[in-house]
This record gives sequence, C-alpha cells and structure tokens, in this order.
Amino acid sequence: QVQVVESGGGLVQAGGSLRLSCAASGSIFSLNRMSWYRQAPGKQRELVAAITSGGSTSYADSVKGRFTISRDNAKNTVYLQMNSLKAEDTAVYYCNLFSLLRKSEYWGRGTQVTVSS
Repeated sequence: QVQVVESGGGLVQAGGSLRLSCAASGSIFSLNRMSWYRQAPGKQRELVAAITSGGSTSYADSVKGRFTISRDNAKNTVYLQMNSLKAEDTAVYYCNLFSLLRKSEYWGRGTQVTVSS
C-alpha cells in the first residue's frame, strides 16, 4: 500500500510564492521518479516538473526558471517551490510517484493553488 499526499496549496497574489509538499508513505522503493502535474478547470492534466531518485530534474517550459522541484529521499518527500506565480498557474496540483522497480504509479488527490491577478 502506497499513499501520496500533497499539501501547501492556497491562495496567493500574482508574483508571490508557494511551496508544495508531497509525502509518500508505505512500501516505497528507492528507485523512483516523483512528479508534479497540474490541471486547470476544463483542461487536461499536464506535467509540471519531475525529479528522479538520483536528482535529475525536468520542467515544463511554462514554469522553467520560476519553479524548482526537489526531494528528500530519506523522507520520501518531494517539494515544488513556486516563485513569480501567475494567474495561469492556477490549478489543482497533483503529486505522482512512479516506482521504476515495481513499475507502478500512484497519485495524490491534489492540492489547490489559486493565483489572483
């Protein structure tokens, strides 16, 4: 049983910052990839950022330079530092854990980020 839980969302003004956290619990293998996705109303879910257990990161072009993903492997926790937030960043942000060894995927239930302009 694996569970991922997001936290840290909220309401922020444009130009502000938020830090999202995603804590994974249960039978977590060390070799994994954790990602942040987001979904705005009426739109498809999109990949925002990803980080491997080795620390390699990738970002969507829309957030590159503003968002930073990091992780604490000991805590099985991933973070998304969001700076210079824009109204178009408003969405529900979901955490995803993909186990490379188990080849299974787990999703959190999301945390709402609302950016007012």
